[in-house]
Amino acid sequence: MSKETPALFGKTKLLEGQIDEFLDKVAEGAIYFERGISAFLETRNTCKTCEEKLSQIIELKQRCRELQRSIVNVLYSEMLIPDFRADVLRLLTDLFSLLDQMGKNFQDLIIERDQSQEIESKTDDTGNEIGKKEFLDLVQFVVKSIETVVIAARNFFRDPKSVKDHTYQVRVYESEADKIAISLKKKIFATDYKFSEKINLRDIVNAIDAIADLAENVADELDIYAIQRTL
Repeated sequence: MSKETPALFGKTKLLEGQIDEFLDKVAEGAIYFERGISAFLETRNTCKTCEEKLSQIIELKQRCRELQRSIVNVLYSEMLIPDFRADVLRLLTDLFSLLDQMGKNFQDLIIERDQSQEIESKTDDTGNEIGKKEFLDLVQFVVKSIETVVIAARNFFRDPKSVKDHTYQVRVYESEADKIAISLKKKIFATDYKFSEKINLRDIVNAIDAIADLAENVADELDIYAIQRTL
């Protein structure tokens, strides 16, 4: 009969609650990011929803920073899980970087929107249409990669043997995001946009796609942490 791996913080409800809240905030940030980008694609003028979602992401970042400091304090002051403490802290740092990158990339899009080419449905020289739907498809796969890596992180604390099931999904979502990003960039450079506008749109695609790459990196680290927990 196989031996189950015990929950990492079985008797420390306060710490468990803080980590759960931290993970909730990262997942919440992905929702705001998706809604904000969707609003950004709909209008490139003054966008109340864009500003609102950016503000919400910034607030989430501040709360996650507070939770990180509190978790570090509890881990060291209570001398908890010395064998896995470093892994937990690295994981929280990696997950925060996802939230941070979403905020930074979205903020850059808002700042630069007045100087950038409006994303509109347009046909390239091969007859393929480039439009907002493809950008939204890219965002959706990026968000799925974030949401799934958060699920994997939760399982690291409760059921490390199941982590790999979710990290595999993260890689699938990241791969799909890459395919859409490559297709988008090919179509962008096949249009009659000015070269500077093509570069700007390419940078938007790269900025969004890079978040899925970051989620995949976190998934790779989670696989290692989970294996160490089950040894």
